[in-house]
Amino acid sequence: MDEAMPAWAMQVAEKELGVALPRRWAHSQGVAARAAGLGPILTGNAGLLVAAALLHDVGYAPRMAKTGFHPLDGARFLRDEHGADERLVRLVANHSFALLEAEERGLMDVLEREFPLLDDGLLVDSLVYCDMTTTPDGERTTAAERLAEIVGRYGADSLVGRFIRRAEPDIRAAVDRVEAALAAQPR
Repeated sequence: MDEAMPAWAMQVAEKELGVALPRRWAHSQGVAARAAGLGPILTGNAGLLVAAALLHDVGYAPRMAKTGFHPLDGARFLRDEHGADERLVRLVANHSFALLEAEERGLMDVLEREFPLLDDGLLVDSLVYCDMTTTPDGERTTAAERLAEIVGRYGADSLVGRFIRRAEPDIRAAVDRVEAALAAQPR
Protein backbone atom coordinates (compact mmCIF):
# COMPACT_ATOMS: atom_id res chain seq x y z
CA MET A 1 0.00 0.00 0.00
CA ASP A 2 1.20 3.46 -0.83
CA GLU A 3 2.47 4.96 2.43
CA ALA A 4 1.74 8.44 1.08
CA MET A 5 -1.99 7.69 0.92
CA PRO A 6 -2.80 8.57 4.57
CA ALA A 7 -0.89 11.87 4.34
CA TRP A 8 -2.71 12.76 1.12
CA ALA A 9 -6.05 11.77 2.68
CA MET A 10 -5.33 13.99 5.69
CA GLN A 11 -4.73 16.99 3.42
CA VAL A 12 -7.87 16.40 1.35
CA ALA A 13 -10.13 15.76 4.35
CA GLU A 14 -8.84 18.74 6.29
CA LYS A 15 -9.26 21.03 3.27
CA GLU A 16 -12.82 19.89 2.65
CA LEU A 17 -14.05 19.50 6.24
CA GLY A 18 -11.74 21.48 8.52
CA VAL A 19 -13.34 24.90 8.15
CA ALA A 20 -16.74 24.07 6.66
CA LEU A 21 -17.60 21.24 9.08
CA PRO A 22 -15.21 21.27 12.07
CA ARG A 23 -17.21 18.74 14.09
CA ARG A 24 -17.29 16.33 11.15
CA TRP A 25 -13.53 16.87 10.79
CA ALA A 26 -13.04 16.07 14.51
CA HIS A 27 -15.04 12.87 14.02
CA SER A 28 -12.98 11.90 10.97
CA GLN A 29 -9.74 12.46 12.87
CA GLY A 30 -11.04 10.30 15.72
CA VAL A 31 -12.03 7.55 13.29
CA ALA A 32 -8.53 7.70 11.79
CA ALA A 33 -6.95 7.45 15.24
CA ARG A 34 -8.98 4.29 15.85
CA ALA A 35 -7.89 2.97 12.44
CA ALA A 36 -4.23 3.56 13.24
CA GLY A 37 -4.54 1.06 16.09
CA LEU A 38 -5.80 -1.74 13.85
CA GLY A 39 -2.59 -2.23 11.88
CA PRO A 40 -1.76 -5.59 13.49
CA ILE A 41 -4.93 -7.22 12.14
CA LEU A 42 -4.77 -5.66 8.65
CA THR A 43 -1.74 -7.07 6.95
CA GLY A 44 -0.85 -4.68 4.15
CA ASN A 45 -4.02 -2.59 4.47
CA ALA A 46 -3.33 -0.37 7.47
CA GLY A 47 -2.61 2.75 5.40
CA LEU A 48 -5.67 2.17 3.25
CA LEU A 49 -7.86 1.94 6.35
CA VAL A 50 -6.45 5.15 7.83
CA ALA A 51 -7.00 6.98 4.54
CA ALA A 52 -10.59 5.68 4.31
CA ALA A 53 -11.19 6.69 7.92
CA LEU A 54 -10.03 10.23 7.21
CA LEU A 55 -12.16 10.50 4.07
CA HIS A 56 -15.25 8.47 4.94
CA ASP A 57 -17.39 11.57 5.60
CA VAL A 58 -15.88 13.92 3.02
CA GLY A 59 -19.13 13.75 1.06
CA TYR A 60 -20.76 15.94 3.71
CA ALA A 61 -18.69 18.91 2.49
CA PRO A 62 -21.15 21.45 1.09
CA ARG A 63 -19.46 21.77 -2.30
CA MET A 64 -19.80 18.08 -3.08
CA ALA A 65 -23.24 17.33 -1.62
CA LYS A 66 -24.92 16.55 -4.95
CA THR A 67 -27.24 13.66 -4.08
CA GLY A 68 -27.44 14.38 -0.34
CA PHE A 69 -26.09 10.89 0.32
CA HIS A 70 -22.60 11.50 1.64
CA PRO A 71 -21.02 8.07 0.90
CA LEU A 72 -21.94 8.36 -2.78
CA ASP A 73 -21.07 12.07 -3.05
CA GLY A 74 -17.73 11.52 -1.31
CA ALA A 75 -16.80 8.52 -3.43
CA ARG A 76 -17.62 10.36 -6.65
CA PHE A 77 -15.54 13.33 -5.51
CA LEU A 78 -12.55 11.11 -4.73
CA ARG A 79 -12.87 9.23 -8.01
CA ASP A 80 -13.66 12.16 -10.30
CA GLU A 81 -11.58 15.00 -8.82
CA HIS A 82 -8.67 13.04 -7.42
CA GLY A 83 -8.49 9.77 -9.35
CA ALA A 84 -8.15 8.09 -5.96
CA ASP A 85 -7.28 4.44 -5.44
CA GLU A 86 -10.30 2.31 -6.36
CA ARG A 87 -10.24 0.35 -3.09
CA LEU A 88 -10.24 3.60 -1.12
CA VAL A 89 -13.14 4.99 -3.12
CA ARG A 90 -15.16 1.79 -2.68
CA LEU A 91 -14.53 1.80 1.09
CA VAL A 92 -15.74 5.39 1.36
CA ALA A 93 -18.79 4.62 -0.79
CA ASN A 94 -19.79 1.63 1.30
CA HIS A 95 -18.74 2.59 4.81
CA SER A 96 -20.87 1.51 7.74
CA PHE A 97 -23.42 -0.43 5.69
CA ALA A 98 -24.19 2.49 3.40
CA LEU A 99 -25.90 0.12 0.98
CA LEU A 100 -28.81 -0.19 3.42
CA GLU A 101 -29.16 3.59 3.61
CA ALA A 102 -28.83 3.79 -0.17
CA GLU A 103 -31.80 1.44 -0.42
CA GLU A 104 -33.83 3.77 1.86
CA ARG A 105 -32.90 6.65 -0.47
CA GLY A 106 -33.63 4.81 -3.72
CA LEU A 107 -29.92 4.86 -4.62
CA MET A 108 -28.98 1.23 -4.01
CA ASP A 109 -28.64 0.32 -7.70
CA VAL A 110 -26.48 3.39 -8.34
CA LEU A 111 -24.18 2.67 -5.39
CA GLU A 112 -23.83 -1.01 -6.26
CA ARG A 113 -23.13 -0.28 -9.93
CA GLU A 114 -20.61 2.51 -9.43
CA PHE A 115 -18.90 1.26 -6.27
CA PRO A 116 -19.24 -2.46 -5.57
CA LEU A 117 -18.51 -3.55 -2.03
CA LEU A 118 -14.95 -4.75 -1.51
CA ASP A 119 -14.42 -8.46 -1.05
CA ASP A 120 -12.33 -8.02 2.09
CA GLY A 121 -14.56 -8.58 5.09
CA LEU A 122 -12.07 -7.65 7.78
CA LEU A 123 -11.12 -4.40 6.07
CA VAL A 124 -14.76 -3.44 5.56
CA ASP A 125 -15.61 -4.42 9.15
CA SER A 126 -12.65 -2.40 10.42
CA LEU A 127 -13.97 0.83 8.93
CA VAL A 128 -17.39 0.10 10.46
CA TYR A 129 -15.69 -0.51 13.81
CA CYS A 130 -13.73 2.73 13.67
CA ASP A 131 -16.74 4.82 12.61
CA MET A 132 -19.17 3.24 15.04
CA THR A 133 -16.89 3.48 18.08
CA THR A 134 -16.12 7.19 17.61
CA THR A 135 -18.38 10.05 18.70
CA PRO A 136 -19.24 13.01 16.48
CA ASP A 137 -16.57 14.93 18.42
CA GLY A 138 -13.86 12.34 17.74
CA GLU A 139 -13.85 10.62 21.14
CA ARG A 140 -13.97 6.89 21.73
CA THR A 141 -17.32 5.34 22.57
CA THR A 142 -19.07 2.00 22.42
CA ALA A 143 -21.07 0.88 19.42
CA ALA A 144 -24.23 0.80 21.55
CA GLU A 145 -23.72 4.42 22.65
CA ARG A 146 -22.93 5.52 19.10
CA LEU A 147 -26.00 3.84 17.65
CA ALA A 148 -28.20 5.46 20.31
CA GLU A 149 -26.58 8.84 19.64
CA ILE A 150 -27.31 8.59 15.90
CA VAL A 151 -30.96 7.66 16.47
CA GLY A 152 -31.27 10.44 19.04
CA ARG A 153 -29.71 13.04 16.75
CA TYR A 154 -31.74 12.19 13.65
CA GLY A 155 -34.91 10.76 15.20
CA ALA A 156 -36.09 7.17 15.14
CA ASP A 157 -38.55 7.76 12.29
CA SER A 158 -36.18 9.74 10.07
CA LEU A 159 -34.54 8.15 7.05
CA VAL A 160 -31.22 7.88 8.92
CA GLY A 161 -32.97 6.62 12.05
CA ARG A 162 -34.71 3.88 10.07
CA PHE A 163 -31.47 2.95 8.32
CA ILE A 164 -29.39 2.80 11.50
CA ARG A 165 -31.95 0.68 13.34
CA ARG A 166 -32.06 -1.67 10.37
CA ALA A 167 -28.26 -1.80 10.16
CA GLU A 168 -27.74 -2.20 13.91
CA PRO A 169 -27.38 -6.02 13.94
CA ASP A 170 -24.84 -5.85 11.09
CA ILE A 171 -22.94 -3.01 12.75
CA ARG A 172 -22.79 -4.83 16.08
CA ALA A 173 -21.63 -8.03 14.33
CA ALA A 174 -18.88 -6.14 12.46
CA VAL A 175 -17.67 -4.51 15.68
CA ASP A 176 -17.68 -7.90 17.41
CA ARG A 177 -15.62 -9.46 14.60
CA VAL A 178 -12.99 -6.72 14.80
CA GLU A 179 -12.84 -6.92 18.59
CA ALA A 180 -12.39 -10.68 18.33
CA ALA A 181 -9.57 -10.24 15.80
CA LEU A 182 -7.89 -7.72 18.11
CA ALA A 183 -8.28 -10.01 21.11
CA ALA A 184 -6.67 -12.88 19.17
CA GLN A 185 -3.48 -10.85 18.62
CA PRO A 186 -0.48 -11.93 20.69
CA ARG A 187 0.35 -9.56 23.51
